[in-house]
Amino acid sequence: MGKKLNRWAFVACLAGTLVLGGLGCGDLGKVDQGRVIAFDKEKETVTFINDVKHDPANPDYSGAPMTFSLPKDPADRGEDPKAGKRMKLDAKTREIVIYDTGTQSMKKITYTLIDQKEKVGKDDPLVKGKKFPLVEKDKKAITIYSGRQKLLTTFSLPEEYFALPDDTWEAGDEVRVYYKEPGKSLRFMNITKTDIFKK
Repeated sequence: MGKKLNRWAFVACLAGTLVLGGLGCGDLGKVDQGRVIAFDKEKETVTFINDVKHDPANPDYSGAPMTFSLPKDPADRGEDPKAGKRMKLDAKTREIVIYDTGTQSMKKITYTLIDQKEKVGKDDPLVKGKKFPLVEKDKKAITIYSGRQKLLTTFSLPEEYFALPDDTWEAGDEVRVYYKEPGKSLRFMNITKTDIFKK
């Protein structure tokens, strides 16, 4: 366990060095992270939208899609990621940004607010044990929960958007890869589901 923890800690520290120090890694390789839009369990590949800011409090998923093969050694990879197409939920402007697989580009959609609750923690009865997004086509309503923003939001959209898959409104897991060759990760961390400090 200690060896595995040290590997993840190394990746985390390396990412911090790249982001905060802006230093080149040379032989150490590179680190990228972002939000997963596709995961192929059989081929063991993951595709994510690169976070161009690397700021956990204010991520910016506007980079190009990146696809990587996952490491073969279980000690070098975290939990399988959940994919989703929701990149951003802006409660102030009432806009949601999704990755449109049809056009392979970002799409900004203005929504009509139905209900919104703030400061909703993950253990709150409003969300604990419940599955989101909740798409109610008959009511033309979509309810999503953002754990990072602690925001539970129900909104309506034009009818054509309800033909899209439910994962359009779901945020994929945040992941990080360490690599030397493009497309081939040497280490993979599911940031959303991994606590590197947990023993």
